[in-house]
Amino acid sequence: MTEILEQVAVEEQASSAQRVVEHPAWPRLKEAVETIRPWQEKDGSIDFTAEGAPEQAAAAEAVDRVIAALRELAPLLPHDAAYHQALAADLRAWAEGGFAVPDFLDSLLAFQPAAHRRDGLQHLVVFPMYTQNGNPDRNLEAVVLRMVWPDWLAELERTRYDNPLFCGITFEDFTAGYDTNSAVLFPETIAVREAPARFDWGGIFCDREAARFRRVTESAVDILGLELPEDVREMISDQDRCQQAFVLWDMVHDRTHSHGDLPFDPFMIKQRQPFWMYGLEELRCDLTAFREAVKLAGEGHPQGRDVQYAVLFDRMFRFPVSGERVRNYDGLGGQLLFAYLHRHEVVRWTDNKLHIDWDRAPQVTNDLCGEIEQLYRDGIDRPKLVHWLAGYELVATYLSPHPGSRWAKGPDALDLSLPPRKLVDDVLPDEFPLSMFYEALRKKLRNVIASTKGITAADAEQTAA
Repeated sequence: MTEILEQVAVEEQASSAQRVVEHPAWPRLKEAVETIRPWQEKDGSIDFTAEGAPEQAAAAEAVDRVIAALRELAPLLPHDAAYHQALAADLRAWAEGGFAVPDFLDSLLAFQPAAHRRDGLQHLVVFPMYTQNGNPDRNLEAVVLRMVWPDWLAELERTRYDNPLFCGITFEDFTAGYDTNSAVLFPETIAVREAPARFDWGGIFCDREAARFRRVTESAVDILGLELPEDVREMISDQDRCQQAFVLWDMVHDRTHSHGDLPFDPFMIKQRQPFWMYGLEELRCDLTAFREAVKLAGEGHPQGRDVQYAVLFDRMFRFPVSGERVRNYDGLGGQLLFAYLHRHEVVRWTDNKLHIDWDRAPQVTNDLCGEIEQLYRDGIDRPKLVHWLAGYELVATYLSPHPGSRWAKGPDALDLSLPPRKLVDDVLPDEFPLSMFYEALRKKLRNVIASTKGITAADAEQTAA
């Protein structure tokens, strides 16, 4: 048995050295998937009576090409053998079933990347799926990725931040659904006949996050005239260093959803709440990662220092001015962080320049984390609606609500005979509009943020060069 395990390890090590994307079968697989994608409806099915639809035989032939290419590539990835076998079966079943709404539950259950967390290990993933912050339709997608699991991260996960489902990953190549703003690979986005009892993994592309962070931060720093310490400048210019910061940030953030007082994962539980509650939850997880980063930096972990910079700059510069203003909970969290630091004179916007008190920033940022955690602790003893109102009050202490908001006028302005979920309908699309500072920054960063669509580490390095 030991000899068999050793042989598998040798085979996996050898396969990791040969890049899947350099094999001639990869472009054939990618081309076949891209052929299928435009034929699909929103739910992933193919309507052969629709205008411009192919013959069913042509769709079946394209699926055959995907399976044939997969068969050639599978030997490079022996750790995914069970998944690739199930994937081929699901693809055949989809074709033989007339290309109805796809069901890839069997291959989803067979794909277990968290069971093989080894730095640099490749995976070839093909699923009908939507890409969060990318394509909302369940199109067939193909992506080749590598695991990011350095020894220092594995040790922190084992000893301090247990998160057995978390997968830090980077892009090798992808189909059109990932030529977007999506930086995640989540099992709940995949088309299946029924949701599994639990999901066993979740992947976040730290290379895209780092590349996007670098480009937006560099532009914001230049626009705002912010003077950076040399160590921060060195970090922003280093893609690998930023990737390490983001994979640590993501790992701690992800686990925080299920830790602490009154935790909830807004995406897994699907609770209907006002979007500021989602914003507070996401910010709580980020600020928990920040607080842990302060501790790690004090213990000599260089990644801890970099996580602090990443959280501050991504939250303050990119989040508030990215995406639409309709229930933008991540943008709201960024606005709240900036306003809190400004209120406590850690950041100052004076003479058209931004100034940061680097010495006080860690403590004051941790203070905001403490206020949110106190909200959660008190919430254990509150009814849901009272808790929502308390969350609103916390945000409104630092951000100005929209003057037309019913929620801003307090409970007397709400129809309290309705159940709480119905009162969510009284929430404005943009309860807390951007400040004048952010309105100006948004205009100046608009093109830079748009340029990060589909960005990869290679793109970031080319820009830096």
